[in-house]
Amino acid sequence: MNRLTKLAVLALTMSVSAVMAQEQEPKQEGYTFTMVKEVKTTDVENQHRSSTCWSFSGIAFLETELLRMGKPAVDLSEMFIVRNVYAGKAEKYVRLQGSMNFAGGGSFYDVIETIRKYGIVPEEAYPGLSYGEEAHVHGELDAVTKAYVDAVIKNPNRKLSTAWKAGFDGILNAYLGVRPTTFTYNGKEFNPKSYAESLELKLDDYVYITSYTHHPFYSNFVLEVPDNWAWGGVYNLPLEEFAQVFDNAINNGYSVAWASDVSEKGFSYQNGVAVIPDANLAEMSNSEKSKWTELSSREKEAMLYKFEGPSFEKKITQEMRQEAFDNYQTTDDHGMLIVGIAKDQKGNKYYKVKNSWGTTDKYNGFFFASEPFVLYKTMSIMVHKNAIPKEIAKKLKL
Repeated sequence: MNRLTKLAVLALTMSVSAVMAQEQEPKQEGYTFTMVKEVKTTDVENQHRSSTCWSFSGIAFLETELLRMGKPAVDLSEMFIVRNVYAGKAEKYVRLQGSMNFAGGGSFYDVIETIRKYGIVPEEAYPGLSYGEEAHVHGELDAVTKAYVDAVIKNPNRKLSTAWKAGFDGILNAYLGVRPTTFTYNGKEFNPKSYAESLELKLDDYVYITSYTHHPFYSNFVLEVPDNWAWGGVYNLPLEEFAQVFDNAINNGYSVAWASDVSEKGFSYQNGVAVIPDANLAEMSNSEKSKWTELSSREKEAMLYKFEGPSFEKKITQEMRQEAFDNYQTTDDHGMLIVGIAKDQKGNKYYKVKNSWGTTDKYNGFFFASEPFVLYKTMSIMVHKNAIPKEIAKKLKL
């Protein structure tokens, strides 16, 4: 065998060995979820290019409540809620001379209080698409309404006119449509109030809960976030008891309206998971620890956020939650609906979350948030009062 032939054989042998080594290396298996408990819910909707997740998730919560009550599935109008909230927010913004947030955001409190004041209608009675779009696109609407109320506040007449509210309503009517006074649904005639009454939802049964230390536990306080323009109150629980509410709700057939922050690096829309990964130094050898400490912050982050499968996560504390809130690292970012509890292939707990971004993602409009992610990034929740463990409910005087 000449030298060239030997070299060719050696190269072929090395290539085959490399392929075999790659085949023998353990492949990352990704995330595999097994449902433990799931609550029946309605179809996933799409808020599209609008800041109305709070209405979509709040309405999804009530639609899911109706299923729990044994009623047929209904598709309620998110934009009917949004339309009324825009009007209420504008009035308060002008009254406060612009000293509050005016944008498309809102809260679960807005959904309940709007139904209490104005009623509700089915989606077919008020789709809220009167501006040449097939899906919700609110960039222009938000800009126009903000410019309008700012112009009113400048008060060029030195006195507010009697026309400004009608003018604002005209904008909303043009974009979202005139609010229906009566409509026919399933062969019956309703108005928004009578339709809301026909659903038999007891609005006083729904409560809002959070877990922060800057207010006393078991008190009710106004959560200081920009989208809480209506100054809705929340009950305050220690983190351990707050965590119990999630599981008690799902295990007893109740969903949880979930206000959280998905700007966290651990939220991956592409992979359908939300996690708070952490390096477990206790599991590392001395050499691995040495290598880890030598990595830059960027290199550590790249290793932690690969989303290749279940890994170690941070243990969340009350102090961590508070620090993230105080430093604007947890903000009122997104409203969703928790509808189930799942386990990954390593036995770690996750919550199944219904989103409002359509169904083109990995889990057809749902994703899985780890327990650490939920405990760390939850701003507040809305639940039926009977979903709260009895001993905790007593402490809240519910």
